[in-house]
Order: sequence, then structure tokens, then C-alpha cells
Amino acid sequence: MSYDLVVIGGGPGGYVAAIRAGQLGKKVACVEMERAGGTCLNWGCIPTKALLKNAHLYHQLKHDAGTFGLTFDNLQYDWSKVIGRSRTVSGRLAGGIEFLFKKNKVDYVKGFGSVNAAGNVEVQKTDGTTETLETKNTIIATGAKSRPLPGLPLNGTSVISSKEAMILEKQPKSMVIIGAGAIGVEFAYIYNAFGTEVTIIEMMPNLLPVEDDEVSETITKVYKKSGIKCLTNTKVTATKDNGTSVTVTVENADGTQEITADTCLVAIGVAPVLPGGVEPKLTDRGWVEINERYQTSIDGVYAIGDISGPPWLAHTASFEAMQCVEGIFVEGHTPRQVDVFPGCTYSYPEVASVGKTERALKAEGIDYKVGKFPYQALGKAQASGETEGFVKLLFGKEHGEVLGAHIIGENATDLIAEMGLAVAMEATIDDIHATIHAHPTLAEAIHEATLDADGHAIHF
Repeated sequence: MSYDLVVIGGGPGGYVAAIRAGQLGKKVACVEMERAGGTCLNWGCIPTKALLKNAHLYHQLKHDAGTFGLTFDNLQYDWSKVIGRSRTVSGRLAGGIEFLFKKNKVDYVKGFGSVNAAGNVEVQKTDGTTETLETKNTIIATGAKSRPLPGLPLNGTSVISSKEAMILEKQPKSMVIIGAGAIGVEFAYIYNAFGTEVTIIEMMPNLLPVEDDEVSETITKVYKKSGIKCLTNTKVTATKDNGTSVTVTVENADGTQEITADTCLVAIGVAPVLPGGVEPKLTDRGWVEINERYQTSIDGVYAIGDISGPPWLAHTASFEAMQCVEGIFVEGHTPRQVDVFPGCTYSYPEVASVGKTERALKAEGIDYKVGKFPYQALGKAQASGETEGFVKLLFGKEHGEVLGAHIIGENATDLIAEMGLAVAMEATIDDIHATIHAHPTLAEAIHEATLDADGHAIHF
């Protein structure tokens, strides 16, 4: 069968590309090894958020119920049902993507796709058969996978990646997490909330080291207070898989120590998942090299999402999917590249940012001013018992344009959308001043932080 477009990979890049092309009236097929939705929907973004909700609810009922006048005599949880709920949520949404494929007349082909040549995709189907798809255009959207730690291969039980962390049949009594990026920090919260003894090891001075320094310092303090052992400025020097446990040797300013835990979660980054067949030209770091139209070194073959390197985010993959497809099929469309994008960590408190950090502005020699407002001064935060955190905004000193926004606190990952729009529209401090923010809401912190940048915050 001949297609206008074959997409290899059904994640948030691939399925969006396939659906958009279908909306444009093109004949489209999407090849996916597992269920539609890819890693994000099945083994990443969605199931972890379900687990985080369970963990936070349990934590609140166990530790904060008395504050709200609630009492529980025998609060318990069922680990299998906690895991089961997350899988149910993922399954329901995967079914929704498959429905959208049908709605937009996208052929959904289950199997492993290989780019044998421009215009030719071979699929090793899950039923054991092979099918060749003729196509005018191909988009590779095969994503990335967890990168193992050298010398400590993943085994799915004592040494795991984020995928196994979502479906462990038995909750470990202790866990060591190597890497304090978003994945490591989120799973640290989940397991700690349910009583697992958690230790995070991070080479940099704080958790979430790519975030604003104040935000990173704050999340580190909060995690330590919650009982999570945070070994920052710490290097892993040796590891040993004992079969039923793992021993990690670390070195920091306090010297060398060994940490033994039931389970070791490796969260040190990701590596590309390349399709089979003809390999396109790669960058020095192993990612697929693309031009400004997302085209690879193979004529008619494009690449979007994690496969082409950072940022490794579902929403940037979806953005690239739209741009790539419209660049192929919409006459006169010039694809845009990912420039400003929100980064979100769904810990408790949540962390979200967009634009530049103070660290970056100083390095670039840009004059700026800071506006900051704490959650504890918000009526809505006090009423809901979520007073940890702050909003921090960065503005150009000369023109007042929004340069960056950094939020740590309840609903930070939702609040950041306003600031993403502000940066994209080149909004200024005056524009936010003039925008009425409803009361009582957490969004008032954005307005107050803007006022603070000019030295006249009202409520703090």
C-alpha cells in the first residue's frame, strides 16, 4: 500500500504527526511496537502522574489530615492497586489515541519499522509477518530510552529504569536513586511517600540542577525535611549488583561510603532509539541530525522528538510534529524550531520554568531585575494548606520584557503556561501589571511577583 506519510513511532511526536497529516487529508500510517502513546503515555508522563497523585494523597492523609480536622484510625494502602490504577489510566488514554487514529483515517500498524530506503518502510509486525509500506515521506519519531550506568546493567528487579519503577510488584524497603533530574526526583517522592527509605545521589550541588538555583536549593531542603537522603556534590565510584540488593560506593567532601539498598533506580539520562534499516547521519553525541525543516540526511525522511536530542519533552515533540508535517504538506509553511518551552517536574512541591535562569543571564551579561512572591502570602495557598514555594520572575532592566519565570509550589506546572505565553509574545512587566488576576487564586503570585520587580508588591 502506498502512503503520503509513514510515521515510525506512536508517542507524542509520532501520533500527533500522524493525526495532523490525516487532518490535512493525507494517506497516513503510524508504526508502533507497543500501544499508541509511546513512552510518555504508557511508561512515562501519564502513569507517573497517576502514581504521584496516589502518593501525595496518601502523604496528605497520613501527615496533614489533623490540620483539616480529619482523623483516621487505620489508614492503609494496597500497593498492587496503586500500581494498577496507573496502568488503567494509561490504558484508557492509549485507547483514546487509537480512536483518534480511526477518526482521522490513520492506519495503525503494530510492529518494528525500518527505513530500508527513501520511500520504503519495512515493518516486522507483532504477529510475525513482514509488511512493506511505500511512502512519499517518512517521519522517525522513535524517541529515547533510559541510559544504563556503565558497569551496572539493568535487570528489572534490583537494578531498574523508570519503566520498571512504575510496575514493581513488591514495594522495596529501600531504594537508591542515581541522578536527581526530573525522573529521579519524581520517583523519590513516590516511594518515600509510601515509606520506602530513599537515597538520591547527585553530582551537582542540588536536586534539579538545571533549574534556577533558588528553586534547586528549595526542593533539596524540602526533600531532606521529608526524610529523603540527598547526597549532592557526590560521585558514584563503584557499584555492585548483589542479586537481591545493590551496593553503591560514593565519594564526596565527607569521604567515601557504601550504600546498600533493595533497589537501585538509574536515572542518569536517555539514549536514542534508532529505527532499523538505513541509518541517517548522527551528531557527535549520537542523535539524529536534522536541518531546519526536520529533514535527516536521507531524502524524504524526517525526524522529530527525542530521537534528535534535547529537550527530551513530550510537549516539544508534539510541537515539532506539527511544524514538520505542515512544512511537508502545507505550501509556503516555514517550520519553526523549539525555542522557548516550559520545563516541568511533578514533584511535591511542583517545579516549573520557562525562559532563562539568573545563571544564564549573568553568563550572557544581560541586565535584569527580579520579582519574587512567596506562596505563604497567598490567601488561596493558606486556605488549601499548600504554602511551600514561590514565584520568581526575571525582567529585562531596560525594556521590562519577560526573560524567565521560575515557580516552585502547588500547581506550578499549570501556572507556568501564562508565563510561557508572556515570553512567546514578548510581554513586558507593564502588560502583566495591567492584567487582572482573579482572587483568590495561586496565579495572584505571578501578578504580585511582577509588582515586586518594581518594588511595590502589595501583600508582602
